[in-house]
Amino acid sequence: MKRIGVLGGTFNPIHIGHLMIAQIVLEKFGLDKVIFVPAYLPPHKSGRNLIAAEHRLRMVRLAIRGNRHFEVSAFEIVKGGKSYSVDTVRYFRRRYPGVKLCFIIGSDHIAKLHTWKNIQDIVKIVSFIAVYRPGFKTIRSQIRVKSMIIPSVHTSSSDIRRRLVAGKTVKHLIPENVLRYIRKHKLYRLNKS
Repeated sequence: MKRIGVLGGTFNPIHIGHLMIAQIVLEKFGLDKVIFVPAYLPPHKSGRNLIAAEHRLRMVRLAIRGNRHFEVSAFEIVKGGKSYSVDTVRYFRRRYPGVKLCFIIGSDHIAKLHTWKNIQDIVKIVSFIAVYRPGFKTIRSQIRVKSMIIPSVHTSSSDIRRRLVAGKTVKHLIPENVLRYIRKHKLYRLNKS
């Protein structure tokens, strides 16, 4: 049976941590592919500091170029509105009947999983895989979650945005083709190279 991982997020911007998580989970759990799903508007985040969805989608496409095990889906962006996971997993279930779907999340989401919209429907469709950084305490959940520890990468999208605004380097934190895209489109109020 084919196994597909779904990795959602704002990807504002996508960085090496996202790519590393996808690759490690793909290998550890024997997935056939990982589909990146940029959110149009995540229900748990404000739209503040969120660049246009089309730019985030293009940056994900650039970042995964050349990896035959990675795909990107524009489902949430095309759908518009708040991006609820239940809608996304239902979409992938219709698109990939008979395939085992795994929903990849950060460990920071585990404690609140039971509060997600229609969580009982979600758990009937997907298995959850949570990724932890070394040294982080295991979090208990009312929802069954497989977990794994990934190597720590000290970066985040918010840190990358701060560095870009401050004119600091983001070399090796995001793929070079994504940085070129950010510069070309003057995203994140980037003023310096």
